[in-house]
Amino acid sequence: MHQLKRSGPVSGSGAILVAAVVAALLATSCLGVGGTGTSSLPPGAVPGALTQGLIAYATDQAIGVLDPATGKTAAVSPLPTGGAFRISGPVWGPVPGLSYPVIYFTIHDDRPAEHRTTTGVVPYDWLFRVDPFAGTIEPLAASQDSVSEGPLGLVANAHYLALTLGCCSSYEVDALDLTQPFGPLKVLSRPPAQTAFFTEGVAPGASGLVAVREFGTGNWYWLNADAGVLNPFPLALGPDDGPIAISTDGSMVAVALPDKGALIEPISLAVPPAPSPSASASGSPAASASPKASPVTTRTPSPSPAAAPRHVNSKLPHPDGLAWSPDAKQLAVAVNGQLEVYQASGSDGTAPLNTFLGGGNVIGVSWSAPIAAKSLAMVKGDAGSQPMVDALLAATQLPAAADTPANRPLTKVFVWQFDSTKSSPIEAIADATASVLATYPPLPAGVVFHHWAPFATWGLLGGCFRYRTVVTGSAPPTPFTFGLAGNALCSQKPSPSAAGTHSPAASPGHSPSPS
Repeated sequence: MHQLKRSGPVSGSGAILVAAVVAALLATSCLGVGGTGTSSLPPGAVPGALTQGLIAYATDQAIGVLDPATGKTAAVSPLPTGGAFRISGPVWGPVPGLSYPVIYFTIHDDRPAEHRTTTGVVPYDWLFRVDPFAGTIEPLAASQDSVSEGPLGLVANAHYLALTLGCCSSYEVDALDLTQPFGPLKVLSRPPAQTAFFTEGVAPGASGLVAVREFGTGNWYWLNADAGVLNPFPLALGPDDGPIAISTDGSMVAVALPDKGALIEPISLAVPPAPSPSASASGSPAASASPKASPVTTRTPSPSPAAAPRHVNSKLPHPDGLAWSPDAKQLAVAVNGQLEVYQASGSDGTAPLNTFLGGGNVIGVSWSAPIAAKSLAMVKGDAGSQPMVDALLAATQLPAAADTPANRPLTKVFVWQFDSTKSSPIEAIADATASVLATYPPLPAGVVFHHWAPFATWGLLGGCFRYRTVVTGSAPPTPFTFGLAGNALCSQKPSPSAAGTHSPAASPGHSPSPS
């Protein structure tokens, strides 16, 4: 299906060791002029202020940003080359405590997987958050995934981040509340209890409406993350349409068509009153949804001829991503491996205003709101996602004594999660005794060839969560502690506030305390 094509592997050449060189080559390269600067800056604006917003994109080399006013780019987070990771995103979203948005993206480790007699990786899906002005990258969650090609359809607004995860007919929709301190993703829809959906877009602002396309039928709905129900979708979109992007004012939608570029048309975000989630008997957030409700079969009437549906460029193939400018006057299209920016009011076939990153294999695009207090010169690069991906593989490798043909079937793995902002008895567990297991039930986990892995979806969280692990059964108990972003406990780190930096990754309800 076309959504699988959008999340295909990122390809390239070279090695991760040249990431710094890649960043230097991409940083502040002028690739064209995306618009005119403003003659007067708003209060609090800095020289070179991003008054037209900032475009985030993904290529085969990095997650990067582009200033549409100047056409200059900066690499933010390097990616391993050679098709090592599959990428979904990037998307802009908020962080509690920050006055500007940050970038979210997912990866799937697509390197050769290990087998009983061969080396390789245990494939994981990862959700990352990048602050392009602090030069930091944070892992939010990781999920062992040996059956799918990774997350699909990453979307976000000022309230929720949502994505599709899974394979075959078991696609589930997961969401993260971006307005709350760091916590786990919640399931909005998971087969077989609910219908399988693909996430295709999201309403703007603080809305809980996620546009989804049903697996199999291709019918479209609003999956209401606030109420935990399905609402009718206001347009009759096809089973191969999508993704979509809705303008900031909620009046227009751009739809990626299968083979004729993008279509712009009016949309209404009004939905019928939804029943209370408490009406659900099963307690599942989407249990009260009606997956088989009849979708709307006619397009929303156009309020005026000027708002009639219009093609952006029907000569284009299927776009990989769409994003509106903050004022909804321009539309960015990731297509043909490059980024094209069109005048939204232009007629079909009108040439793009600008073309950026030609030959860069652009596969995703997102356009932020204006960021007057920041400029492109303030963007900083980070170390990239691969160091953390490889660190998890090292932390989950079986001890040598347990990783033998004779001992591996006898090896048992016990894993506990604890909040490292405060002292916890879990961090001192040395063996999986009966009394320990009765007092502290472990997370589901087990041996995967030469490694161990958690079995729950998004079973590992970042922030200040840490994991105490005991490998036993075939060798003397081997206890150790690790975390997605590092092994040091947050209770042992200096307070971020004292250091003058922001730490959005602290776990819910706790602030890192000074040592």
